[in-house]
Amino acid sequence: MLIYLRVLKESFNFAINALKNNKLRTFLSLLGVTIGIFSIIAVLAAVDSLEREIKGSISGLDNSTIIIMRFSFGPSNIPQWKREQFPDVSFDEYQYLNKNMPDLEAATFVLNVKSESVKFEDQTVSSVEIGAITHEYYDIEALQIAQGRFFNESESVSGTPVVVLGDEVAKGLFGEIDPIGKKVRLYGRKFSVIGVLKKEGAGLFGNSKDSAMFLPVNLVRRIYGDNNRSTFPQIIVKPQDDVDIAEFKATLAQRLRSFRGIKPSEDDNFFINQLQGLSDFIDNITTQMNFIGLIISGFSLLVGGFGIANIMFVSVKERTNLIGIQKSLGAKNRFILFQFLFEAIVLSIIGGLIGLILVWLLSYIASFFTGDFEFILSPWNMFIGTVISAIIGLISGIIPAISASRLDPVEAIRTGM
Repeated sequence: MLIYLRVLKESFNFAINALKNNKLRTFLSLLGVTIGIFSIIAVLAAVDSLEREIKGSISGLDNSTIIIMRFSFGPSNIPQWKREQFPDVSFDEYQYLNKNMPDLEAATFVLNVKSESVKFEDQTVSSVEIGAITHEYYDIEALQIAQGRFFNESESVSGTPVVVLGDEVAKGLFGEIDPIGKKVRLYGRKFSVIGVLKKEGAGLFGNSKDSAMFLPVNLVRRIYGDNNRSTFPQIIVKPQDDVDIAEFKATLAQRLRSFRGIKPSEDDNFFINQLQGLSDFIDNITTQMNFIGLIISGFSLLVGGFGIANIMFVSVKERTNLIGIQKSLGAKNRFILFQFLFEAIVLSIIGGLIGLILVWLLSYIASFFTGDFEFILSPWNMFIGTVISAIIGLISGIIPAISASRLDPVEAIRTGM
C-alpha cells in the first residue's frame, strides 16, 4: 500500500512539473477537460437551480392538491378547438363540491384577475397582483401572517371590503406605519387592511406573494361578473391525508360531471390537475435538459480526453530514459503503469477543478446580478465533476501508461540517451 502512495506522490510531482515546465502545452491539453467539466457542471447547476426555484414557487401547496379548471397542466388528447369551448368552473360548482365531496379537507374558489394599482393617501403601488379567493385558501396555501389576521368565512361570503397585503405592498404604501386598520383604495372603493403576510422573497417568474394582496372573491365577482372569460377561475381542492388520490379524483370527476349534466358518452369538459403531476412534468423536463446538456458537454470532454492522452504520450517520450533506468533497477511493469496512470488522473482532476472554480465564479456572479434567483453549485455536482475528471484521466492515460510499462529497459535507456 505504501508503494502505491509513493507512486501517487511521485505522479503528482510529475504532473505539477509538467504544468510548470510546459505551461502552454499543458494548458492547451487541459483546456478541453476544463471546458467539458465547466459545461457539464454549469448545466447541472443551472437545471438544479431552475428546478429548485420552480418547485419552491409551488411549495406552499401539497403535492396532493388538485386544481380544477378549463386548462390542463400537461399535454392533452382533446383537440385545442374543443378545449377552447370548455366552460369555466363556477362559484356554484365550488359550493356544490365543498358540500358533497367525501374525504375533502378544504376547497377554495380563486379568480385570476389583472394586476391593479393600490393607493393610500399620496402613496401608490403599481402592478399589485390581486388574489381574489375564498377564506379556505389560507389553509390550503399555508399562508403565514406577520401582522393582523386573514379574513374569515363571514367576510368571505358577504364580500366585505377587507384586504391582506403582501410584505412589499405594505411597505410601499405605509413604510414604517402600522397598516392594520388603515384604508387603501382599489377598484374605486376603500378597503380596510386587516393583515400583512410574512416576507416570502421573489419567485422565479416574479409571482411572489410579497407583491400581492388578497381579498374576498365574492367582492371581485360583483366587479367582474361571473361570465367574464378574462378572470380565469379555478377550484383548488385539498383531499384529506391518506386518501386514495386516484379514487378521490374519480369521485371528483363524477360529481362535477353530474352537476354539469354531462352524458356518459361525452368527454369531460374540465381538467383535474394534480400538483404531483406538475412536479413530475417538471422533473421530466429537467431530466431532458440535463441529458441534452450532457450530450453537448460530452464533445468537449472527448476533446479534453485526447488532450490528456497527447500530453501523456509526450511525457512518456520525454521520460523514456528514466523509465529504462527504473526498470533496470527492478521497477515492475505495474509500477510504471500506475505512475503514468496516476499522473494522467491528477492532470485531468486539475483541469476539472479549474472548471469547477469557473462554474462557482459564474454562479456567484449570476446570483448577484439576478437578485433573488440563486444559482446553486451543490456538493453533489462538485463530486460528480471530480469523478468525471478522474474517469477522463483514467481512460485517456491508460494507453500511454501501458505503452510506458511495456518498454524494454535496454532499448529505453539507449533511446533516451
